[in-house]
Amino acid sequence: MSICPKNKSSKGHRDQRRANWKMSVPSMGKCSKCGALVLPHRVCKACGTYNKKQVIKVED
Repeated sequence: MSICPKNKSSKGHRDQRRANWKMSVPSMGKCSKCGALVLPHRVCKACGTYNKKQVIKVED
């Protein structure tokens, strides 16, 4: 048994297989306190809140 392919895959067939490997834009939400765009389930960098609670102190 070998792992070598039986026939050569063409460049077009290879590229069709790789066509779905693309980056996606991360989903962003608005901070409930300041309205800045934030990644989900992360502390807001602008105001330091998470789940409507002050988590970290942000200096201006």
